[in-house]
Amino acid sequence: MSSILFTIENAVAHITFNRPEKYNAFNREMALLLQEKLDACQSKDVRCVYITGSGKAFCSGQDLEEVVDPNGPKIEHIVGEHYNPIITRIRKLAKPVVAAVNGVAAGAGANIALACDIVVASQNASFIQAFSKIGLIPDSGGTFFLPRLIGWQKASALMMLGDKVSAEEAERMGMIYKFFPAETFEEEAKKIARTLATMPTKGLTFTKMLLDNSFKNSYEDQLEDEENFQQRAGSTKDYKEGVDAFLQKRRPNFIGE
Repeated sequence: MSSILFTIENAVAHITFNRPEKYNAFNREMALLLQEKLDACQSKDVRCVYITGSGKAFCSGQDLEEVVDPNGPKIEHIVGEHYNPIITRIRKLAKPVVAAVNGVAAGAGANIALACDIVVASQNASFIQAFSKIGLIPDSGGTFFLPRLIGWQKASALMMLGDKVSAEEAERMGMIYKFFPAETFEEEAKKIARTLATMPTKGLTFTKMLLDNSFKNSYEDQLEDEENFQQRAGSTKDYKEGVDAFLQKRRPNFIGE
């Protein structure tokens, strides 16, 4: 079986980490294949991306057996050629990305989830910044995204102490959007992805780009960017459809253009 499962259904690209016997830990083959599948999501046939894991885990991070293998990739290659390109692809992808965290998300697995646009979790899921346990630092964008999600103090403590955070606690502190009971999690998570796939894709993409820009902009720059992106959004077919549907008191039929 492939380490990454990939299907497209109703404009939603489903990406599933598929090394359940290893709790979906990344090796080089899996990391490069994920990059390939994220590139495939640039297709016009895809309007939302849904990422989850098979088995009991979402992703337990790096497969340490590969790290200690004398013939395996070095740490700088793992970060520079595996994880950094994955995070970059998720943030640059011109459509929303949903992380459906079905089980433990540890190390790089946790930070890949947190780089997505919307993160939901099963009640059975947990998040662990496991790096300090083996003398490493958080990678995969963790030091960038986590403090912005939950604040400096909380992020610093979780990264240094390596505490396990439950799905309920992750929602409470703003790390994730929502958690769901295990028995309804998959359907609720997929419902979010299906909804996003029927919405104005360009408008959602512009929103994603503005949020990224806000990390570096002054508020004056941000206001200027909002003006420019609003002009672009106002020239889309979906904007016209949205206004027409509102005035005609009917449901809009957005086409993502």
